[in-house]
Amino acid sequence: MEPTKTSLPENAYRPLKDGEEYMPIVPADKPLPEVTLWSLLWGLFFSALFSMAAAYLGLKIGQVFEAAIPIAIIAVGLSVFTKRKNALSENVIIQSIGAASGVVVAGAIFTIPAIYILELDARFFQIFFASLFGGFLGILFLIPFRKYFVKEMHGEFPFPEATATTEVLVAGEAGGEQAKILLKAMAIGGIYDFIIGTFHWWAEVFSSRAIPFMRGLADDVKLVFNLNVGAAVMGLGYIVGLKYAAIIAAGSFVSWFVFVPMVHYFGQELTVVVGSTATGLIANMSPEQIFGTYVRHIGIGGIAIAGILGILKSSRIIGGAMKLAWVEIIGGKGLRQEAGVARTDRDMPMGLIGGLLAVTAVLIFLFFWLGVVHNFWQAVVGLLIVLVISFLFTTVAARAIAIVGTNPVSGMTLMTLILSSVILVKVGLSGPTGMVSALIIGGVVCTALSMAGGFITDLKIGYWLGTTPLTQQRYKFLGTLVAAASVGLVIMMLNETYGFIGEGALVAPQANAMAAVIKPLMSAQPAPWMLYIVGGIFALILEMIGIPPLAFALGMYIPLELNTPILAGGIIAHFVAKSTKDETLSAKRRERGTLIASGFIAGGAIMGVLSAFLKFVKFDQLSFIHPIIAKHWAESDGGQLLALALFFGICFYMYWDAKKAKSE
Repeated sequence: MEPTKTSLPENAYRPLKDGEEYMPIVPADKPLPEVTLWSLLWGLFFSALFSMAAAYLGLKIGQVFEAAIPIAIIAVGLSVFTKRKNALSENVIIQSIGAASGVVVAGAIFTIPAIYILELDARFFQIFFASLFGGFLGILFLIPFRKYFVKEMHGEFPFPEATATTEVLVAGEAGGEQAKILLKAMAIGGIYDFIIGTFHWWAEVFSSRAIPFMRGLADDVKLVFNLNVGAAVMGLGYIVGLKYAAIIAAGSFVSWFVFVPMVHYFGQELTVVVGSTATGLIANMSPEQIFGTYVRHIGIGGIAIAGILGILKSSRIIGGAMKLAWVEIIGGKGLRQEAGVARTDRDMPMGLIGGLLAVTAVLIFLFFWLGVVHNFWQAVVGLLIVLVISFLFTTVAARAIAIVGTNPVSGMTLMTLILSSVILVKVGLSGPTGMVSALIIGGVVCTALSMAGGFITDLKIGYWLGTTPLTQQRYKFLGTLVAAASVGLVIMMLNETYGFIGEGALVAPQANAMAAVIKPLMSAQPAPWMLYIVGGIFALILEMIGIPPLAFALGMYIPLELNTPILAGGIIAHFVAKSTKDETLSAKRRERGTLIASGFIAGGAIMGVLSAFLKFVKFDQLSFIHPIIAKHWAESDGGQLLALALFFGICFYMYWDAKKAKSE
């Protein structure tokens, strides 16, 4: 059976009008093969492979890449190479199973290495079960909210990563003009980002310090502007759109252009170290150090309160999901499919979800009791922390991914660690055992939230293309199992080979941050509560004046250089949409721009992985390669100014190429 069309419908990315219905590429009554031996084996293979690769590179290089887009590209390439017909739904399943790798890795490497950094002991089964149970919780807690995020809010959220992955899958199936546009953008964006990451012919980040009269502002008043010139990040901004891009950038501007100079102004004369997170005097800090030491904590507080506000506003959805589950269970339908539900709208039965959650909760309790804290009541407390925080912040993680494509999981995990540490100390758990316990709890929560954010992307892709949600949900558990085992083995191996402390140790920046936060808390030292409170008040004020606080707080938390190109992409999307008064032509131009942006993201993702791998194997030290590496030039003022000029060039290219769309 072939799909009725090989391109996304016109209403794929916009809100539906009254009475209008979205019809996916694969109709509900004409399914394509989904779970076959081909899709299952390739999905599990990619789950293992990309788990090991992502953990390896994330800890060694300090960069965590998302696996969804590279896996989608490889899946399409395999189906084309083998001339496999009607492979669209198979490729969705390959991507969905394999993408468990990136989210499980993020949950593990943000927290578990902190145990080694604190010179404590972690065993394989602790890493494996923390990743496995966290992944299972993320899947189970998210499923009841699938209809709300992917169907009821259709067109309200940009879903940038899901959009890029979907465009890759569709173009691979359709071929023709769409594939040409995507492949050309992938080549341009990929080569552009590969040169930056591997050969350093121009800077990756432009800083206003490269302009002489701006250098004084950075040094004297700590006012600096940074811009990542990567094509992939700018492409992400195009899909996010101007509305959310502007809000995110506004949050970043407040952090960097208000709070950073303000901290310096009031602290430059101080002769004592201020705050539990500081290691030096404010007068000696760069803008980046002030941001990391003080201002970023304001963003974390903002994310936490914005998340709570989001939970309160989502209480109707949360309550509705729980009511639906109860009605299904008492009505005897809890373990079977409701008759008459379209294939593309089938989820796991609520009774089954409830049963699996109960089993998972019991297993987590036994894991904590017998394998971590060795105390019944402390294990109960740990379980309650995990269940409550994971459940409440599932919608926050899903909403963040839906808006900006970036899950603030490290910020939410940091808040989880702080709350967990405070609670565990109150119940008598502190010192080395308390640190391990808090980090394992944080690892479970971190993986759950990471999985929730990543899985909503998979389900949105399936919704657009017409894959069966129930199938994605069932087989996500299998991908998570393989990913958890793979990441556990890699972390143990890397600890034995390189270690996480001392000379030549792995970078592990997120885990180092977690270790720095948890050690004083478990030693009865204070956390930067006032900074969290300031961020929380900021979020409340934003809610009062009608500005989405989560998007703004994300901007305050994410570094400036990643938010400015997102704004640039959003501006381009606005100008492309307004480049003509013909609504049909405007829609065509926006769609072509989305395809180009998706190509930039996909090309950047693939080449980012390749570039990181080449760094690891010391490719730049080869005798015939070393002379063309220009890292010192890239870091110079000239290298940064060239980067800025080329960034403007690639922005212009996106605008110019998007306008080539025809109305026919």
